Formats: sequence, structure tokens, C-alpha cells
Amino acid sequence: MALTRRAAVAALIAVAVVVVVPLGGWMILWADLALTVAIAVDLMLAGSPRRLRVTRGGDEARRLDETATVTVTLVNEGRRAVRGFVRDAWPDAVAVAPELHPLDLDPHHRATLHSTLRPRYRAEFSADLVTVRSVGPLGLAARQASLEAPWRLRVLPAFPSRRLLPETFARLLLLDGRTAARIRGQGTEFDSLRGYVDGDDPRSIDWRATARAGSVVVRTWRPERNRRLVLVVDTGRTAAVRVGELTRLDVVLDATIALTAVARRAGDHVQVLTAGAETRTVIADPARVSPLHALADVHPELIETDAEQLVARLLRMGQRRSLIVIFTALEEAALGSGLLPLLPALTRRHQVVLASVQDPLVTLLAATRRDARTTYLAAAAERTLAAEQQLARTLHSRGVEVVAEPPERFASAVLDLYLALKAAGRL
Repeated sequence: MALTRRAAVAALIAVAVVVVVPLGGWMILWADLALTVAIAVDLMLAGSPRRLRVTRGGDEARRLDETATVTVTLVNEGRRAVRGFVRDAWPDAVAVAPELHPLDLDPHHRATLHSTLRPRYRAEFSADLVTVRSVGPLGLAARQASLEAPWRLRVLPAFPSRRLLPETFARLLLLDGRTAARIRGQGTEFDSLRGYVDGDDPRSIDWRATARAGSVVVRTWRPERNRRLVLVVDTGRTAAVRVGELTRLDVVLDATIALTAVARRAGDHVQVLTAGAETRTVIADPARVSPLHALADVHPELIETDAEQLVARLLRMGQRRSLIVIFTALEEAALGSGLLPLLPALTRRHQVVLASVQDPLVTLLAATRRDARTTYLAAAAERTLAAEQQLARTLHSRGVEVVAEPPERFASAVLDLYLALKAAGRL
């Protein structure tokens, strides 16, 4: 049972009547009795919320940057109309609009209410109870019940870099020779012969064909297909660091999904591993599983990544040359005593790329010098940036390509490097 604002107003009116016409104290008794009877009658005439059959429906999965729509369907199986309000309850991490739905449901009728959900982070959320408050015809009191209607909403990675895919696919078609334009002298798989034109690489000249034809003939090449990419997502403690409004892991997952989509379009085979306390395969074949769904359950672990287990796992994957992209932090504390000493074992067999999300706050602090405090902060930021640059040079000297960009440019830089390596025949 719940009392409404109208009941409170009625009680105030009763108090005023008692003050004006006390009747030796009897008016208090009569006022209380009248208000109690009115509330009891109102409750008795209100429709029973427990005679409602409640079910949920709608979206089961949505990206983090999207809103989800969930419906609540109520069927009145009672003999009285149910008029009042409905609350579709979800965990606090999910913003629900509207918070309350008005309800006017006659007997043996149904109503469908729509709620818009906006989750605040990636997870699988379970719906709470549906609370129905049925107000009586006098509007003084209401019958209330909380009813079960199970539903789950899975929140997937945001994937903002999907906007880059059309342009990247077009560049891939250009590289692969499936458009009228052709990239000359790049790749390692022979495609065809044609006449020399200004701008062709002299190294592409086929001298035997030139001698037969009596004019200069060049070979055209197409980028390799059916190569293997291994994408390693570091889920250790550095993945939980916030870079802007997102965690480093959120930015990495966005780039991983984009690179998986482009590599599949290019005809390459992609595997995705996560490296934390243990290394495990998340995606063995992107053609059979959606990367968005497969990576939705990947979350940071507040531990150091086991680099030895990761490298051992990569070395057991065979002798076939692969492109290994390791998404991790470009930090001496994370790499110096872990992954860095083990990289030569990988670079002898594979092309290795280390991709790191830069913290834009560090760059901002390095450029801000207003007073003594900000000057000290700028000095610390400059030292951090210098350490990252030195570490990048060390990685380059060991045959590792490095991508280090802020969140807004990170996915684009990773895709650019992939296309450049593919065009140069280095996969």
C-alpha cells in the first residue's frame, strides 16, 4: 500500500477542520475515521497489480555508444482496471528514460511500454523488477507490487572507428588491383605485364619481356593474400588506465575490431589473443564469430601481464611468418622487465608491431607552464614523453614497428600501418 499526495492534502484539510470546529475533541475522531474509511474504500476499488502478467522484450545487445530499447508488456487478467504508474527498474549503471510510465489498463487488455536504456560501461546487465502502482478512483491510496520479468542486455564495445572502414576498404581495393587504378611495383605476388609509364619503379622492369616486345615492359604485383595476423590485446594493469574519457582497453578493442574487419576483407587469416594472467584465444576465426560479441567480455585485470607465457604461446603457433600486433603500453615499467627482452625470439620469425595508446593528458601537461606547479608537472610530462621515445627507438632497433598515437587517431594509425606493410610485402 502507498499513500498519494492527495491523501496528504486531505489530511491537512482534516486538520484545518478540527482546528476550526473542534467539537470538544470529537472532530478529531470523526476526521480520522472519515479519512481512514476513504483510504480503505480507495484501496478496495483499485485494480490489483498482482493480476497483471508482465513480460519484457526488445534489444538483447547494443554497442556502448548506442541506446537500447526494451519493452514491458502488461496484460490485465483481473476484473478491475489498473490505473497508475509503472517503473522499469535496471541497475544504477544503466540510465533509464522515462523513469515512470503512466498506466491506464482496462480488464483483459494489454499495454506495451517502451524504455530507452543508456549503459555507462561494457557489461551484461540483468533487469530488475517491474514495479506497478495501482491508484484507486479517489486518488488517495495505491496498491503496489513488484513483478518479475527477466531480461538481459549485453553491452558491446563502442566501435567508433567503423566510420574509417569505407575509406580503408577503398584503399584496400586499390592495393589489391581490383579497381581501374593500380599500385605499381608493390607487393610480392606477380600479377601481369604491361608497358612502362613515367613513375614506374625501374626495379619492376622485366628485361626478358622487354627484349621480346621491343619496348620497355614492367611487372605489376598484387599484395599478398591469405597471410596470418595475430592480434594480442594486453589486459594487464596498464589496460585499465584512463586515456581521456575511455580506458586504454576500450580504445584498443576499437582498433582490434577495425583491423580484424579490414584484414578479413583483404583475405588474411586473423586470430585474436588476450594476454593477462594467462594467454587465451578469443577469436580463432572471425568468419564464424562476430568480433564485437567475442570481445565484449574482455576486461582489464589489475595484475602484471605474463610476458613469458605470451611469447611461448606465440612461438608455438608454428614457423609460418605472421604479422603479430601487440596492443600494450609503451612504458619501461611494463616492457623493460617483461616483454622487451623476449622480443628478439619473435622478430626472428615474424613481423612484430607494438601499438600503444598515448595519454593526451601527458601531452597537454607538457605544453602547459603557467606557474611553478604546472612547470613541475610539465617537466614530469616531458620526462615521460622522452622515455617513450627512447623505448620506441629501442624497439625499432630490434626490428619492431611502433604505433603510438592518442585515442582519436589510434585506430586510423594502426590501419595505415597494416596497409603500408601489406603494400610493401612485409606481412
